[in-house]
Amino acid sequence: MKLISSLFIAMLPALAFAQPPTLPAPPLLAAKSYLLYDYTSSQILVNQNGDTRMEPASLAKLMTAYLAFDAIKHGTLSLQQQLTVPAAAVRNRNDESRMLLAAGQTVPVDDLLHGLIVDSGNDAAITLAVNIAGSEAGFVDLMNQEAKQLGMNNTHFTNPVGLADVQNYTTASDLAVLAAAIVREYPQYYSLFGMRDFAFNGITQSNRNRLLWLDPYVDGMKTGHTESAGFCLVASAKRDNHRMISVMLGADSNTLRATETQKLINFGFQNFESVRLYKKNQPVTQLHIWKGTESGLDVGFRQDLFLSIPKGTLPQLKAIMETQQPILAPVLGGQQVGVLKLMLGGKPYAEFPLQALDSVPLANVFSRGWDSLRLMFE
Repeated sequence: MKLISSLFIAMLPALAFAQPPTLPAPPLLAAKSYLLYDYTSSQILVNQNGDTRMEPASLAKLMTAYLAFDAIKHGTLSLQQQLTVPAAAVRNRNDESRMLLAAGQTVPVDDLLHGLIVDSGNDAAITLAVNIAGSEAGFVDLMNQEAKQLGMNNTHFTNPVGLADVQNYTTASDLAVLAAAIVREYPQYYSLFGMRDFAFNGITQSNRNRLLWLDPYVDGMKTGHTESAGFCLVASAKRDNHRMISVMLGADSNTLRATETQKLINFGFQNFESVRLYKKNQPVTQLHIWKGTESGLDVGFRQDLFLSIPKGTLPQLKAIMETQQPILAPVLGGQQVGVLKLMLGGKPYAEFPLQALDSVPLANVFSRGWDSLRLMFE
């Protein structure tokens, strides 16, 4: 198989004598692990111990919420459905975050989701878990199955609330994957993560995410804290159409997790811009395809392709396309047929899979035979 490379200078111009750009130095923050994920371009901009296993604390409730949203999507739950609070949800521990439910009480799913997300209620989490899966253990199995499906390869849950356990762990990078999945798949529920307070049974509790008051661009997501995990925060902020997701694990105080997260988010917005390189289904080029009903195959991306780059460096961006030749039918729409490699200032910066924009089935036996003869001389 031959490797064919093509340079697309016309679409992504490069300055012939430009100096390679200096990437912004990431901030040094007071936390054990932190990560900044550019949701718009699907790029990690800062990664400090982001693949180190850490205790999730109440950030585990992001998965509990995700599975509740999934149950609503598939019709096994509804927002108006009344669920009975199991005795297991009501623990006599004053140090736990609670929605202040009572055993045997019936509560709408909508209220339970508010209690789970805004109040970080362990009782709400367990009530949802038991009613979705029949037991806490069954729900934990669902949590771990979904984590695997999402590609959270360094995550293992042992309970739906995030209580400390040596086998209850995750990473900043895995939590960014989960947070992005919630934003992408369940935008209709995302506003819950940005609510400043929630009143239930005449008692109002405030969201522990201080950034909802301090930063007008932050519109979610979730805090977490245990003695062993420290203070943790997954936050998401949007300026214009550019969204960032930050993950901060193991800060020493509630104040630090907010201020250090704000520094991280500000670093992203101040130093990077997100540019759309190609529209979805826009042909980047056309490749020759053999033994198919068509001789040309349009390739590009099935979704808009955004790239986050240091501000002011777009003129130094080059695109190189690599494909494995020959390309033989049949080819399905969406199938990867190559790679688009992006160079910034002459250095590798990012790469994305090139996809067939349409399907090309096999041609008849005569056309395939003729192409086989031609390939012998290529």
